[in-house]
Amino acid sequence: MKIIISSIAALLCAVSLHAQSEPQKSSPKSNAPTPTLDSKNMDTSVKPQDDFFLYANGGWIKNTEIPPEYSRWGSFNQLIEQNNDALHKITEKAAKTPANSKTAPELQKVGDYYGSGMDEKAIDAARTKPLQDEFNRIDAIKDRNDVLKEIAHIHSFGGNVFFRFGSGQDDKDSTHEIAQAGQGGLGLPDRDYYTKTDDASKKIRDQYVAHVTKMLTLLGEPAAKAGDDAKKILAMETSLAQASRTRVELRDPQKNYNKMKQSELQALTPDWNWVDYFKEINLSEPGDINVRQPDFFKAGNTTFTSTPIDDWKAYLRWHLINAMAPDLSKDFVNEDFSFKETTLRGTKQIKPRWKRVVTSTDGAIGEALGKLYVADNFPPEAKARALELVNNLKEALADRIKTLEWMDEPTKQEALKKLAAFTVKIGYPDKWRDYSLLKIDRGPFVLNAIRAENFESNRELNKIGKPVDRTEWGMTPPTVNAYYNPNMNEIVFPAGILQPPFFYAKADDAMNYGGIGAVIGHEMTHGFDDQGRQFDATGNLRDWWSPESAAKFKERSQAIVTQYSEYEPLPGLHVNGELTQGENIADLGGVKLAYAALQKAQAGKPQPKIDGYTPEQRFFLSFAQIWRSKQRDEDLKLRLNTDPHSPAHYRTNGPLSNLPEFAKAFNLPDNSPMIRPPDKRVNIW
Repeated sequence: MKIIISSIAALLCAVSLHAQSEPQKSSPKSNAPTPTLDSKNMDTSVKPQDDFFLYANGGWIKNTEIPPEYSRWGSFNQLIEQNNDALHKITEKAAKTPANSKTAPELQKVGDYYGSGMDEKAIDAARTKPLQDEFNRIDAIKDRNDVLKEIAHIHSFGGNVFFRFGSGQDDKDSTHEIAQAGQGGLGLPDRDYYTKTDDASKKIRDQYVAHVTKMLTLLGEPAAKAGDDAKKILAMETSLAQASRTRVELRDPQKNYNKMKQSELQALTPDWNWVDYFKEINLSEPGDINVRQPDFFKAGNTTFTSTPIDDWKAYLRWHLINAMAPDLSKDFVNEDFSFKETTLRGTKQIKPRWKRVVTSTDGAIGEALGKLYVADNFPPEAKARALELVNNLKEALADRIKTLEWMDEPTKQEALKKLAAFTVKIGYPDKWRDYSLLKIDRGPFVLNAIRAENFESNRELNKIGKPVDRTEWGMTPPTVNAYYNPNMNEIVFPAGILQPPFFYAKADDAMNYGGIGAVIGHEMTHGFDDQGRQFDATGNLRDWWSPESAAKFKERSQAIVTQYSEYEPLPGLHVNGELTQGENIADLGGVKLAYAALQKAQAGKPQPKIDGYTPEQRFFLSFAQIWRSKQRDEDLKLRLNTDPHSPAHYRTNGPLSNLPEFAKAFNLPDNSPMIRPPDKRVNIW
């Protein structure tokens, strides 16, 4: 159970955002954009001072349809599709190449995992037979001790039942890994889906009950019993949701730090035995445990004792099939897609099987696949150019910290110390993960998936009580994303995102600084957002701020909460300024730092116009165009509830409306919609 890292993009299902004028099958050659600004993608009937997002992207928005297999579509999707094509070639080749697990371990595991996933005929014929032993275990439950053992067993291969348990860095001693226990156990995307009383939330709960009923009938339950079980499952999950913290409350790292002895944890839950749980997950020495939400476990004890054994069986059976459905036969896959994608996100059509299996391969054995990916798709010169950009952005942030008018000198020195201590990871790990103990074969696909989850669970649990491995990565190399990890005090940029339209090895500086430069600045700023600023240079949760500087930061961060809370993407639905606070701070800081770094890189050089635009204008257009996207209303509603990132329209206009540099670049008149009044302008980093 790792600490949540702050990333540039939301990765619920597939991230979205940039494409060509018409959706089409992607290929690295046909779908890769050129490093010039395409005027067809702009809408110059919109004035830049009125809505810069539409000015930069309006032509593309008018001429682009969201492909039926996506809930939103844009620059991130374009690059994901491009990377998927590259990964498809790798996995197909691996599946057709006989490979020895000792002499070519990555090729063997990737080939067999992908090959088993593509054997649709065998998967459909088997249906749930490969899981029969798992269902037999659940059917054999006789008492609450058996319930606890089954919870632990499902946890051992990544299942989200009742609560979550795993490992993570000690927030106040970042050199060591400790056990972590936290809230969990829900089947809907968020606790608010259970607690809200509006008609839309009630409708989704009814649809969820119908979905659970259908899945249980596919398992062979009579319809009447399945319907009754589904209602009981909803009631049980509702009790867990009511005891859970909101996503805004979960943003407070201090409240999530509650380190205690095993005996103290046992006192929270007197009616189940943690010794039995630890034995079942093969954790002999749990040591101290960070109980991230103690009140959840207090309430969970009541749920544990008050829920009838037969209801527990139904709940566990449901969560097993809910987790494994994408790896089973078509009837389970289609019903799983129907609810999670069509109902919740508005997606019209399931992705082709090969795309789903490629994604599964990346999730299961991502560093084995990633090792093959970077060999063909990430040359050393790309890594060198990206590192140069990172170093320039670090200099820009150091300059900014030194000249901050609201921060006192002692706090500045601590901030500079933290910045200097940033670890930078680019492309792929220096030390690849060893999968030699993971068995992957051409047998049932679902068993490969379970073994991979069990391997990862054991790998995490084996860290507990040991020194932190600072070479480890939290994303796989092909991932189209980037992140900041406060415990590691590191910024990480996988090879997957260091591609067009974010990064061009041969483009002018303005394009790259507006694209990947803003991404780099975004991740750096996360080290100093409302969450990241609470961790010091070594990754420890420690208050290094003077009271005066902290108060001034909170005043400025509250201004950004206020700004974004005013945005109304859909009638009656506003951006949650508190939930999105950290990402909005990072978006603002990222573009501001990237612009400052561009100015430094351009100093003393000729600045000709390209495509009719100055370097400054190209910078802001490049920034806006990495966020161009279209989104289905259902997906937007879900993300407004759960996503710490604001919608793309506001990720563009929100930061730019605070920047005098932007207004100057386009010579915008005062009092324009794209210029916030001076007394409301947010200026943090």
